[in-house]
Amino acid sequence: MTVPLGELLAGLGLPEPPTPLPAPATDSHTHFDATAERSGLAPEDALAAAAAVGVTRFVQVGCDAADSAWAVQFAARQPAVVAAVALHPNEVARHPERLAEGLAAIGRLAAAGPHVRAIGETGLDYFRTTDPAGQARQRDAFAAHIELAAACGLALVIHDRDAHADVLDVLAGSARPDRVVMHCFSGDADHARRCVARGDWLSFPGVITYKANAFLREALAVTPPEQLLVETDAPYLTPVPARGRPNSPYLLPHTVRCIAQLRGWDLAWTARLLADNATAAFGGPWGDDTTADTGGHAPTSEGCHSSADATAGPR
Repeated sequence: MTVPLGELLAGLGLPEPPTPLPAPATDSHTHFDATAERSGLAPEDALAAAAAVGVTRFVQVGCDAADSAWAVQFAARQPAVVAAVALHPNEVARHPERLAEGLAAIGRLAAAGPHVRAIGETGLDYFRTTDPAGQARQRDAFAAHIELAAACGLALVIHDRDAHADVLDVLAGSARPDRVVMHCFSGDADHARRCVARGDWLSFPGVITYKANAFLREALAVTPPEQLLVETDAPYLTPVPARGRPNSPYLLPHTVRCIAQLRGWDLAWTARLLADNATAAFGGPWGDDTTADTGGHAPTSEGCHSSADATAGPR
């Protein structure tokens, strides 16, 4: 940044930065490209703003072939960033003509190198896609993404909106990847118990700070500490007290503080826990955590293969 952080954010009409965290935290799901489009905050400035408040690592997530390619390129340039690549379920439903080519592109990007750590965000969205044909396309594409994650040894990042039962059904009928992350967890405590029993990580965004979302706080309460992640999903789902304005990774401390308060945990311990969990969920250290020993390992593209190219259409 060539201007002070506060001046830069004020000039863009963005929220003030929160008090820095006492230990480094990891944003397990964000969209730097969409954040720049919505807020005007350039990706490099967003990285610097986040680092200034103790958010030091990031998972940049793609939603279509072009977004995913950008994520891979950005992660290759930024050691603090790793990439997730996929076709978003609503992209699949809206553009069936792009499905075969898109899945082939995601298969190639998945093998781009150790800075690609996940297949996602993929899954099911029955809130925006309500027609049976579109939902069927989503289920087929979701199964193809699961297969790719398992074949490549990458984490699977799941978008699940109003489709809890079908998400678990598709997962049950597929070869399970070693690591599964429920992005923007939106279920109740019972669904949380089902997911953690499977070994999944549950990632909570800023909506956990909203007064009306008691059911999410109940889900958080039953999530084992070692299966808990935090995310911004920027530029969406901005936490209180900045709700209603564009989100960015520098606002993650609001959600980390909320989680620590709700669970009765020390704030520094919570930030470290969430960072350690991200290391485990996304296949090993990166960025400022390159010397950590979490028992994980950095994924490689060696042996990454899938029949996604051959089965890119409905199966």
